[in-house]
Amino acid sequence: MRFDDFYFKKFKFSQDQINQNIENASKDLAIAKKDAILDVKFNYAYTAFIKVGIALLSSHHVKIKSVPGHHVKIIEKMAEILKDENILSTGNAMRSKRNMDFYGGGIEVTEKECKGYIRFVDEVFTKVKNTLVF
Repeated sequence: MRFDDFYFKKFKFSQDQINQNIENASKDLAIAKKDAILDVKFNYAYTAFIKVGIALLSSHHVKIKSVPGHHVKIIEKMAEILKDENILSTGNAMRSKRNMDFYGGGIEVTEKECKGYIRFVDEVFTKVKNTLVF
């Protein structure tokens, strides 16, 4: 698998570091599931999604660089590694919505959207945990 040097850097993660990345993502997903505020649910679901992608990349001994567009690349590589185009489409929909919130004056997120996004992130999380490379 090829990783663009502009976005990625080879890095030998220990199993403990990979597990810490998974735990960090898991914590955010738990907040998304428990909180009652829809904006909080959405933002934590998105953060958990990106963090689980970082955990997946770390299991492949690749570190993402913090450069413009790096979330897009995390999503693309997750979809490629897990062989799931839905990750690309739904992940980018979440990213676009989050960007509208950050840069476009805010968003409205519905309870139905939050439930769907949380279910999606939960499914991706399970796939990642089942395919981690140690």
